[in-house]
Amino acid sequence: MPSKQHGRQYDVVVFGASGYTGKYTAQHITTHLPTNLKWALAGRSRAKLEEVAAQCKALNPDRSQPEIEICNLADGDLASLAKKTFVLITLVGPYGKMGEPAFKACAENGTHYLDVTGEVPFVAKMLRKYEAAAKASGAVMVPQIGIESAPSDLVTWSLAGLIRSAFHAPVRDVTVSIHALKSQGPSGGTLSTVLSLLTNFTLADLRAAHTPFALSPIPNPNAQQALSLRAVQPGLITRLTGLVTVPTLGLLTSSIAAKTDAAIVERTWGLLASTPRAYGPNFSFRQYMKPRNWLTGIGIHLGLMLMGLIMVTPFLRRLAVGYVYQPGEGPDVEEAKKDSLEFRGVAAPDVEMGAEGVGRQAFCRAWFHGSAYHLTGILLAEAAATLLEDGVDEKLPGGIYTPACLGQPFIDRLGRAGFHFETKLLA
Repeated sequence: MPSKQHGRQYDVVVFGASGYTGKYTAQHITTHLPTNLKWALAGRSRAKLEEVAAQCKALNPDRSQPEIEICNLADGDLASLAKKTFVLITLVGPYGKMGEPAFKACAENGTHYLDVTGEVPFVAKMLRKYEAAAKASGAVMVPQIGIESAPSDLVTWSLAGLIRSAFHAPVRDVTVSIHALKSQGPSGGTLSTVLSLLTNFTLADLRAAHTPFALSPIPNPNAQQALSLRAVQPGLITRLTGLVTVPTLGLLTSSIAAKTDAAIVERTWGLLASTPRAYGPNFSFRQYMKPRNWLTGIGIHLGLMLMGLIMVTPFLRRLAVGYVYQPGEGPDVEEAKKDSLEFRGVAAPDVEMGAEGVGRQAFCRAWFHGSAYHLTGILLAEAAATLLEDGVDEKLPGGIYTPACLGQPFIDRLGRAGFHFETKLLA
């Protein structure tokens, strides 16, 4: 039984439960969270929600089954829903178009909030508009806690923790690599978000949100240094190919999530700056992807450039919509079980020459066997459980946080659910 006594009708509500990732989230709640959890599936279509509820019952008929809540995107509907639940998980996107009402409702009504947006301008906008309300109401709000950007944020947090305990030093530079990604492809919701990003935001919005440490609650005087480290190395060949070699991680190339994940990791830096878990003043972060070989790496880099061209060209965006999954659709679930992904990261301690730790590195490996969307469902469900059962929200005053702020209890839960972390020191 959840230890949190909150006096609300539900422990957890999954808003958008009939979508592709929503189903994964509901299924993980069904099979892994306490059997007497008070929860509900919410959305616009009763028929679709009842279908998801039936699937959950078939998976675990002996547990408390979810209620059905019919809810539109109107402020009044979502305010009413937010008041009923301790945690609201929202999967209704693109968030830049449809996400604000749920965010607003939770911030104003003291409801803990989780989402899986990858839209950094959306998070920047919500920070400006609702952070004060969340602090006043006591709502602990964690956007971007899906595949973007929880893994990179948690790997970075783990690396910094190991360096701090081993060398009593802050962390200097962190490099994370998507080391392996076997996937059937993105869902319709992901593709809709990517293709609509510049419909819902301007290029100026994107540039401002992705500026180093733009989401940090405090300024970083070394932000310009971080920008140079995050950027592709200045050599002409690297600029053309995207290829770079990092010791321990090997040959790497451009990552589609590099700037998206950096925004959250750098916000974590600011949130932890005045705590015993501070990363340190000279912290920087960069992210890449591991290709099979140099030819594949160049292909990935050029493919991302082509995607950027499609995103900024309205005609190409409209053309692309007809060739991809539509929202609510996604890869075949059985085939997706064969998927897998792995993140690797390295970090160095920020120490002076001659001090303990010079030349040493911390290394972290995080891996999962199954669909990235399954992992996103696990991240959401286990984050809700962390808030419900581990008292993490009691240590966090109301506000807008990052996945790493849920700390080791969250990582431990993920490990038991199949997303494993291994951290060690290298010579």
